[in-house]
Amino acid sequence: MTTLTARALLLDMDGTIVNSDAVVERCWRQWAEEHGLDADEAMKIVHGRQGYATMAVLLPDRPMELNHEDNRRMLAAETADVDGVVPVPGAPAFMAALAGLPHALVTSADRALARARMGATGLPMPAVRVTAESVGASKPDPEGFLKGAAELGFAPGDCVVFEDSEAGIAAGRAAGMRVVGVGPRAAAHAPDVAVADLSEVRVEAAPDGGITLRFGTTG
Repeated sequence: MTTLTARALLLDMDGTIVNSDAVVERCWRQWAEEHGLDADEAMKIVHGRQGYATMAVLLPDRPMELNHEDNRRMLAAETADVDGVVPVPGAPAFMAALAGLPHALVTSADRALARARMGATGLPMPAVRVTAESVGASKPDPEGFLKGAAELGFAPGDCVVFEDSEAGIAAGRAAGMRVVGVGPRAAAHAPDVAVADLSEVRVEAAPDGGITLRFGTTG
């Protein structure tokens, strides 16, 4: 069984603790088709980034102000649609085990979308959260993870990131943190540890106040 130790955990939301793929597929496929893009190809890169940053990759010659306008509409549509939003397997026990331990949410969602999706799943919202409004740059820029570590009061090297996307894993690495990759998207990008879902993670409070993470299938 693989083991990591940390002082704090930084958690992505979508694809990591919350499965929102159904909503993401509905909203982003519609947007891609409206702009004459191959929806299957678009879906390969939408995860992890803020919406405007995804649009800039898909339509590199488009004025950025149009991306920000579309992003605002996209966020409103995604916030209003929680059909099919569920916890990632193992997430309820994982989050319960983090109660009282240093952790933060670091998500490309804005505050309203984060509240909607965490509320839909019944997962507890971390007291410390870094949302889209908190940063000037989207993942894969490390700003969000560095802000989360700073707010918790820990050095980057003392933090472990949980992520599902290529952009998120790159952001965690750029922040100087170890990364646990959750789910099939993550495994392709060589995180420090890869798990199928959070049922393969055990969280223990260490005697020195740190956090011990144990990874392995159960049963």
